[in-house]
Amino acid sequence: MAETRVLFEDEEALAVEKPAGRASIPGRGEIGEPVVTELERRLGRKLFVVHRLDRDASGLLLFAKTAAAHRRLSEAFEARLVRKTYLALVEGTVAADGVVDRPLRAFGSGRMGVAEGGKPSMTRYKVRAPGRGCTLLSVEPVTGRRHQIRVHLYSIGHAILGDRTYGKPRPVGGVPRLMLHALELAAPGLAALVCPPGPDFDAVLKSLVEI
Repeated sequence: MAETRVLFEDEEALAVEKPAGRASIPGRGEIGEPVVTELERRLGRKLFVVHRLDRDASGLLLFAKTAAAHRRLSEAFEARLVRKTYLALVEGTVAADGVVDRPLRAFGSGRMGVAEGGKPSMTRYKVRAPGRGCTLLSVEPVTGRRHQIRVHLYSIGHAILGDRTYGKPRPVGGVPRLMLHALELAAPGLAALVCPPGPDFDAVLKSLVEI
């Protein structure tokens, strides 16, 4: 297993590129070493989890290196002062930019779904490029619910390609990985961070979208 690539590091924070298929943090039933466990072993110090990425997603993952930095960044996330931008390749033709403002709640087997009485959840998306039976979107989650982007896009009829939980048939579109990538993150006190997609994401994208 290759070492997780570091994108940014200073006295307070550490940003890395999480590959698809690896857990961000330890969890029940997870296979393989989570990213945070690897990094703590390499650095010989505790890291504080600021946010998470789905196991099958890839991209920019941020950790705090001190309790003070963790508190500051967590407060920024809660106050919606942190801006995260993802790339999502979804099934079907998305005609225009839009917003999904639908409450989410947990159901059985770890699935999330749109439901009355759920937590308020909002996702903005913009069309980047059309593809063959699919559309590349730039997505900004305003809130940070579990599986939010995947469920919101599925709820409007545009499941993310490669999704093995939401949409049919699975994996959606028959592609080998979930086509969701955390591209950018901007937070108070940090320089804007960028994580270009890796070869596995690009290979699927180039086969379906002309950019």
